[in-house]
Amino acid sequence: MRGHNMHDNVKKILLTQTEKTYGADYKAHCLEIYKMYVERADAISSRRESANTFFLSVNTVLIGLIGYLDNTQQCTKLAIGVAGVILCYFWYRLLLSYKGLNSAKFQVVHEMEKILPLSPYDAEWEVLGRGKKSDLYKPFTHIEIVVPWVFLALHVFAVLLTYWHDLRSMFVS
Repeated sequence: MRGHNMHDNVKKILLTQTEKTYGADYKAHCLEIYKMYVERADAISSRRESANTFFLSVNTVLIGLIGYLDNTQQCTKLAIGVAGVILCYFWYRLLLSYKGLNSAKFQVVHEMEKILPLSPYDAEWEVLGRGKKSDLYKPFTHIEIVVPWVFLALHVFAVLLTYWHDLRSMFVS
């Protein structure tokens, strides 16, 4: 029921006017707005890719720096490891935000296509089994969202490795 209500709400918000109330340019303006909106959806994907590149680069540098430092710099290694863990968490949260934003944008695109003569995004979604057939479509986010957790584990491992001798002596006397 919730999905149906959301669908109705999107339609109600999106279609505030009809061709009759808007005027002769209704269809042409709808098409222009649709094209602009799809371009903005693509721009979101570009920003997402840039964010992934940034976080991947920074985490790679941090892991490399931990490996470069010697064991006399344990506090520095700890600070870098903690910073890496925090960055990974922010990266993960940002990916969830992008996932939600992209999902919302494509729900709106599907609604817009209902008043246009063609519905290419809806047709593509249908060909992909509407996301229900993993052999046809596996959302990029399902794979992408694992990467921050891998780097988080590497940061934790690097910090534990730095303190391995101290930790081992605590448990083995």
